[in-house]
Amino acid sequence: MTAFTVNDMPVDVAADPAKPLLWVLRENLGLMGPKYGCGIAQCGACRVLIDGVSTPSCVVSLGSLEGVAITTVEGLEAADGTPSVVQQAWIDEQVPQCGFCQPGFLIAATDLLARSPAPTDAEIDEAITNICRCGTYPRIRRAIHRAAAMQQN
Repeated sequence: MTAFTVNDMPVDVAADPAKPLLWVLRENLGLMGPKYGCGIAQCGACRVLIDGVSTPSCVVSLGSLEGVAITTVEGLEAADGTPSVVQQAWIDEQVPQCGFCQPGFLIAATDLLARSPAPTDAEIDEAITNICRCGTYPRIRRAIHRAAAMQQN
């Protein structure tokens, strides 16, 4: 049994300690936001925040999660359902095309803005390494700048 929190809710998961977090979230906890893309931590579709740090959940094992705090894309909005600043910027900039990769981008952008409240284009390029097959990168950059400006207000 491994005990940790997901989106501010305590959970205890009884599963193989080698099971990847991505599959724990999807199969054991029913959270479908993180997506399976590559399975080797390269695409970013499965990103979650682990203790506030954007992390590919496909390569983190359940056995390493005791006591950690995990936030998935489902946990970014406020308790009353209000979108986070990053989610609202994504909506305002109409970022998603197919949307498959966007949960990972939202997580990566949330982490970036927590570390760098007004990132430059170079900082965005360095921090946002997720892959989008639809090519929404210009809208993602605009949304990150919009979210940064919204946080300043």
